[in-house]
Amino acid sequence: MTDYARVERAALCDDFLRLGPDAPTLCDGWTAADLAAHLVVRERRPDGAIGIVLPAAAGHTQKLMDKLKSGDWPGLVQKVRSGPPKWSPTAIPAVDEKVNLLEFFVHHEDLLRGDPSTWTPRELSPDLADAVWAGLAGMAALSLRSVPVGVVAAPDRLGRRNLHSPKDGHGSVVLTGPLADIVLVLFGRPRTDAVTVDGADADVATFEGLKLGM
Repeated sequence: MTDYARVERAALCDDFLRLGPDAPTLCDGWTAADLAAHLVVRERRPDGAIGIVLPAAAGHTQKLMDKLKSGDWPGLVQKVRSGPPKWSPTAIPAVDEKVNLLEFFVHHEDLLRGDPSTWTPRELSPDLADAVWAGLAGMAALSLRSVPVGVVAAPDRLGRRNLHSPKDGHGSVVLTGPLADIVLVLFGRPRTDAVTVDGADADVATFEGLKLGM
């Protein structure tokens, strides 16, 4: 079984080196260096990873990221490339696939799309697309847990899947378009014109007014 989390990690690191530390990303205010530092802290510093989800600890997380950014760029990229430490559960390939595939896939797209003038959609291999599609339901459950409308994903050539059931009398919206673009919407990135949101006007308006993210 291929560990596509490792495939995306390696591809992201190759593009880090190709584009450089100052390359823009879709993550608000972050350069490639910020993104790489975030990934290292998330994976190697549990004390800093807390600040990713708890604002009260964000200052400590930022200090750790700043220290990493002040060092050698190829060295920082190598820290990302070398993967999790042996003590981490994600050092186990099956755990890595569940926890990190979507993380690295989304951040790879964040980097590639950071400069719209140079970005072109990448062609996903069928196996990678299947792996991302298979992992999307579980990860989307976190992003959509408090969303009142139902959400159905229908990416090109991959079929249709209910990701979240409606609540409180709401209906569902259907997201169609390229898989990568749908995944980015569910991870809180701005919706591109490639993604169509269909449903009752009120449900579409509710969905588009939400702030998603994981």
